[in-house]
Amino acid sequence: MAVDVIQLKEIVEKELIVINQIREEIGKIIVGQASLVDRLLIALLCNNHVLIEGVPGLAKTLTITTMARTIQASFQRIQFTPDLLPGDLIGTLIYNPKSGEFTTRKGPIFANIILADEINRAPAKVQSALLEAMQERQITIGDQSFALGDPFMVLATQNPIEQEGTYPLPEAQIDRFMFKLLITYPSKPEEQQILRRMAGTTGDIPVAGIVTPSDISRIRNLVGSIYMDEKVEEYILNLVAATRDPRLCNLEIGDLIRYGASPRATIFLAHAAKAMALLAGRGYVTPQDVKSVAPDILRHRVIVTYEAEAEEKSSDDIVKQILDNVEVP
Repeated sequence: MAVDVIQLKEIVEKELIVINQIREEIGKIIVGQASLVDRLLIALLCNNHVLIEGVPGLAKTLTITTMARTIQASFQRIQFTPDLLPGDLIGTLIYNPKSGEFTTRKGPIFANIILADEINRAPAKVQSALLEAMQERQITIGDQSFALGDPFMVLATQNPIEQEGTYPLPEAQIDRFMFKLLITYPSKPEEQQILRRMAGTTGDIPVAGIVTPSDISRIRNLVGSIYMDEKVEEYILNLVAATRDPRLCNLEIGDLIRYGASPRATIFLAHAAKAMALLAGRGYVTPQDVKSVAPDILRHRVIVTYEAEAEEKSSDDIVKQILDNVEVP
């Protein structure tokens, strides 16, 4: 959608009103977590998936369900467990003895927003079925393939403190998530606000449906029109290249990195930076937009070596060093 700068600015300002209404509606229930809400909105506008890691009780599930209600999208929460089967997720064929035919019963994956709770508790066969849904946006049951709805988002959570009975997610699957978000405890003033708000009610706080999935599709088309200068594109390419060969930014930490970020990281950085600019009310991308989303996009794509673990260096530490050393245009 090609538009001139003035027209683009007017469209962005108009759509920003809608986005801010979504933020305000979510804010009726969720205290703080502004970064989480913005990252979820960015992923929604980029038609992608999010992996959320945090200890229990930090409102991960509540934030996701609240967002689904504000965009009037169908929502399914799936509790991943070690005994979960692919059929429990995608559906199965049911045999009818009277007609002698099989009928398809669709599973909970056929919704706009999927909350995959404790995703790392499910075995490989279930992860494989989910991977097809995330990448191909379709599900195969028997010899038939079924397209999934639009939008389709998988918002997965995992618990960082309890690893017993969990299965490590394959790198190929982790790479499908646009963001990996680390959720921390609220500040004391935020927690006091949570206490007062939740102690003052025993029922659900009403949330209005602000937009429909068709509105999201319209705004998503606008994201692609946000202007990105060639220098910002070069900055993205330099960041990703530095995760593979840190010497490009004069860092001697190559022995700490086993694998750098894939080309999917380059694409996600560009998409997310454009959506970030839209959320800021701009029709163009700045290097700061790229820098602000980079840690959440790169942390699960930079795989560290045993030497890094021995030195207690995480992928976040390495990404920070790269962001500090790559020249900003």
